[in-house]
Amino acid sequence: MAELTQTDLNKVRNSIELIGNEIDSRVVGSKEIVKFMFISLISNNHILMEGVPGLAKTMLASEFSSHLKAQFKRIQFTPDMLPSDITGNIIFNLESRKLEFREGPAFTNVLLADEINRTPAKVQSALLEAMEEKQVSVGGVTHKLPVPFIVIATQNPIEQEGTFPIAEALMDRFLFRLILTYPSREAEVQILNRSLRGASTQTYMDVDTILKLRDEVYDVFVSQSIKEYMVDIMRKTRESKKVYVGASPRTTAKLLMASKACALVHGRNYVVPEDVYYISKYLLNHRLILRPEAMLDESDVGTEVAFRVIEEILSEVPSP
Repeated sequence: MAELTQTDLNKVRNSIELIGNEIDSRVVGSKEIVKFMFISLISNNHILMEGVPGLAKTMLASEFSSHLKAQFKRIQFTPDMLPSDITGNIIFNLESRKLEFREGPAFTNVLLADEINRTPAKVQSALLEAMEEKQVSVGGVTHKLPVPFIVIATQNPIEQEGTFPIAEALMDRFLFRLILTYPSREAEVQILNRSLRGASTQTYMDVDTILKLRDEVYDVFVSQSIKEYMVDIMRKTRESKKVYVGASPRTTAKLLMASKACALVHGRNYVVPEDVYYISKYLLNHRLILRPEAMLDESDVGTEVAFRVIEEILSEVPSP
């Protein structure tokens, strides 16, 4: 496959900016989130959005998929779900008098896992196989999922009854956890002004382009000093007195791929230290387990404490 030229890279950056602007016209304040979605998509990863109800998390995922020539499906998670509600099941065909596999909603390109923390562990485990192995197993037979495949999950942090904590193994499969907050006064006025706009139908990126970008991610140049910078950040998370469990070597590998994808999204074929800094906070905030004393020293909101601890760690690691 031919290497992307600077002209091609500029087209990628411009396309992503156009998509971001178009989605922002429907979901105010979403441009940065769309960038993180593309970083996850072209690095073959998944993304989790967390926020109180009514912040347009579901709408944002739907809008994102509408700008890709890709198949989109949505699962509304509930406590009474079964793994087969995700993977599909084996049915008896009365006409052929044979057992046949009927595909579940996991067989798509973009899967919206809505309120993922409302389903029990046995259902989460079915989603884990789909996210990590890009396949599902039903009746002892493995079925490959379409390519590309990305899970955009949402969860509401304030709902406690009928919710289940996301298993750490599944949480680690999300490249980023984005915390959505209430909009500013100006942004909320814009929401009212734009609420009557029709749905966008413009498409800017197709599956072939996405797959080409995934191949190009591996060729993005990363200098030795930046690689050492990444390792130093990860090691500092393990040495911090406020962190009980730091980032794993797998997280270091994810940081490398995410930084490469971030460079492509910004129209470059090389990584700069700003790429690493830009994504570290959202890549690490759901992977670090803080010590109890860190929570006592700071506010009662765990995500805010995690962000402050990560910023402290980043400030202690010299940038190349």
